[in-house]
Amino acid sequence: MAEQICHKTDIMAIHDAMDVLSGKWKISILSTMCYYNKRRFSDILSDLDGISNKQLSKELKELELNKLIKRTVLDRQPVTVEYNLTDYGWSLQDIIRDLAMWGAKHRQVIVGERSAVAEVA
Repeated sequence: MAEQICHKTDIMAIHDAMDVLSGKWKISILSTMCYYNKRRFSDILSDLDGISNKQLSKELKELELNKLIKRTVLDRQPVTVEYNLTDYGWSLQDIIRDLAMWGAKHRQVIVGERSAVAEVA
C-alpha cells in the first residue's frame, strides 16, 4: 500500500510543487520536452494547440527560473534558441508519465459514466 500523505510538511511540499507546476501549460511544456528533449520555441508552440507566443514565453521563463529547463542560444545565422530539460527537470519524467496515465484512465471513467447516464435517459 502507498504511503499516506497526511503530515503538514507533506501538504506544504505539495503546495510548493504545485506553485512551480501550476497553470494550464507548464505540465504540457514539460511533457513535450520529455518526449522530444531539445525543442525550439516554434516547435513547442506547434506542439501545444491554443497557447500564445506571449504565454509560451512567460511559461518558459518561469520554468527556466525554477531550473527545470535550460535555454541555449546557438551561434547560427539566424540565431537559434533551443530549450531542453535540465537533469532536475528530468526528475519530473515519472510524475508526468503517471499523470498522463491517470488522465487517460480518468477520461475513460468519465466517458463511461456519461455513456451510462445517456443509456438510462
